[in-house]
Amino acid sequence: MTPVEQAISLLTDPTGLILIAIGTSLGIIVGAIPGLTGAMLIALTLPLTYSMDAGNAMILLVSMYVGSISGGLITATLLRMPGTPASVMTTLDGYPMAISGRPERALTLSIMASFTGGIVSWVFLIAFSKPMAELSTSFGPFEFFSLVMMALVLIASVGGKSLSASLFSGLLGILCAMPGVAEATGELRMTMGFEELNGGLKLLPVLIGLFALSQVIQDVLRTDDSVEQVPLSRKKLFPALADWKLHAGNMIRSSIIGTWIGILPGIGANIGSVAAYSTARTFSKTPELFGHGSEEGIIASESANNATVGGALIPLVAMGIPGSVIDAILLGALVLHGLQPGPLLFQQSPELILTIMGTYLISNFFMFAFLVLAVRQIARLTDVPRAFLIPVILTFCVIGSYALGNRMFDVWVMLIFGLVGFGMEKLRIPLAPFVIGFVLGPVAETNLCAGLMASGGDYLPLITRPMSAVFLVISVVLLVVPLIQQRREANITN
Repeated sequence: MTPVEQAISLLTDPTGLILIAIGTSLGIIVGAIPGLTGAMLIALTLPLTYSMDAGNAMILLVSMYVGSISGGLITATLLRMPGTPASVMTTLDGYPMAISGRPERALTLSIMASFTGGIVSWVFLIAFSKPMAELSTSFGPFEFFSLVMMALVLIASVGGKSLSASLFSGLLGILCAMPGVAEATGELRMTMGFEELNGGLKLLPVLIGLFALSQVIQDVLRTDDSVEQVPLSRKKLFPALADWKLHAGNMIRSSIIGTWIGILPGIGANIGSVAAYSTARTFSKTPELFGHGSEEGIIASESANNATVGGALIPLVAMGIPGSVIDAILLGALVLHGLQPGPLLFQQSPELILTIMGTYLISNFFMFAFLVLAVRQIARLTDVPRAFLIPVILTFCVIGSYALGNRMFDVWVMLIFGLVGFGMEKLRIPLAPFVIGFVLGPVAETNLCAGLMASGGDYLPLITRPMSAVFLVISVVLLVVPLIQQRREANITN
């Protein structure tokens, strides 16, 4: 069978469809519960995918990705508590509209916009992934090293408010990826006498600790303010044709903004939502309504935050560069299943790339149907006390870490990185650069060693090869420009 036929066969198989349904619905449910995140869900699900083939594993994980971004609109509208950071802007107009007696209208517009954002970004995913991958197949090891460096610097420069904190996070991730066998010499390094570190720190316990356990610790220590939930009536939630026509321009514009922001590594759905919201307000004939129940504001926020998912998948499947934290976990999932992320993935496993693209499309349709039919039932989940959720999540953290290699060492690693993640969050050090550094650091080292072996130890090709030089120049610019801006702001303040 051709790769297209293989992907279609996998996606239309009952198992594939069931996985999409399970993944999307679980993502929506987790996204709708404040305190739980898509990154946590996907990290905890990784151990369950060991017995699956890579195609089914990615079907499940990508579906969860789509659902987790969409689920946040429910609590953002009904509780003024965004289930995910991507839905923060939705609270500005969704909740005011809900308490004014129109919660069904707010949810209907949000669901419609979420679906449109997903479809528009899917078109970009189909159109740009392969050309981008074909371009990058001409890269040698020096180009790949420079590309990884550019990605690390880009993520650091936009991954948080403090450039120094983001750079520190990325370098810490690279440092944690170094224990084990040195790529250049084949000797053991930084094992500190632990035989378990001979193969390096495993990705899964690190991810579970950083995102799941650290969130559990925060939930245990945090007491959320109680907000009265807006009751829902039995009115239908299916968007009318007039709504699609009325808001078509705003939905498409916001979806395009979200997609392009999603392509930029490390920025995230919340920034895409803010950018689209601001743009919609600028072009609106009634900007004074924004923040007080504006339909345009809801449309812009939800179109953009869902579109960033498709945008973030483009650099992931084309170059092996994750566009978000969840994409970094998906990158780890590919590695765990014995695949080499990057442009060669299009040549080695084209059916897997097509499966990811098909999953993204189908899961958006399922997300739309599931939200329309079950949003009232999902809203009731917000009443579940955290005291019941936390022990369940903690149990999965331990089981998932132990199942990796049937050893307690990985559980201890998970616990340590849970504390590390909690401490980084408290110090406002972003986690995304850490994960990217941990995942891409070994890739950079491997390509640098391969390039030096080919050049006889000469570093000059890093700057004499045109594309490598371009990537390095961009990296330097991304580092220098924020520093200059910070210095100017400091001088103005003084």
